[in-house]
Amino acid sequence: MVQPFRHFISFEGIDYCGKTTQIQRLVERLKEHGVEVEVVREPGGTIISEKIREILLDRSHEEMHDRTEILLYAAARSQLVHQKILPLLQKGVSVIADRYYDSTTAYQGYGRGLNIDFVKQLNQFATSGLSPFKTIFLDISPEEAERRRLRKGQTQDRLESGGVAFYRRIREGFFQIAREEPERFVIVPAEQDIDAIADQIWDLVRQWWQL
Repeated sequence: MVQPFRHFISFEGIDYCGKTTQIQRLVERLKEHGVEVEVVREPGGTIISEKIREILLDRSHEEMHDRTEILLYAAARSQLVHQKILPLLQKGVSVIADRYYDSTTAYQGYGRGLNIDFVKQLNQFATSGLSPFKTIFLDISPEEAERRRLRKGQTQDRLESGGVAFYRRIREGFFQIAREEPERFVIVPAEQDIDAIADQIWDLVRQWWQL
């Protein structure tokens, strides 16, 4: 079991919640304050993990079994943690994760209906027990997520093709995590102005990291 690092935070949310934009805003502010920070994404972040990402998101892989899916996510995460996240943290570099194990709990556990206890055990095994110090959940409705996707004109990847009902289960899964871990898991409403969201996140991180 790895002890939590204060300078490791993750961002979560259903697709099109604005995670990437808000992470970019946060990183800019952190660097202005002299913080050495690295961003990692899931699945991905290493050569091996990026290859797994391609398999997971490929729409032609519609026959993929739910158990295969979760094991691939765990494999990608394990490689990312042990090759990149842990070494960075041990060197004193701050790490921001664009998704982490809460996504597996929400998507594969609550979304796909896999056993939650098993999902949590697999998450612990894959990460050697490394948890984020804090997690920011950017909350939008599945209906808003679909509107944003259509505005961007983007086609759906394999996961996004699950439909609104799938995303409702995922969102409720994130809410359940927040109920179970209120000290770690912070909900930020994300259907408001982008700048307002960025300011709220900055206030949180400044407090957590004493900037």
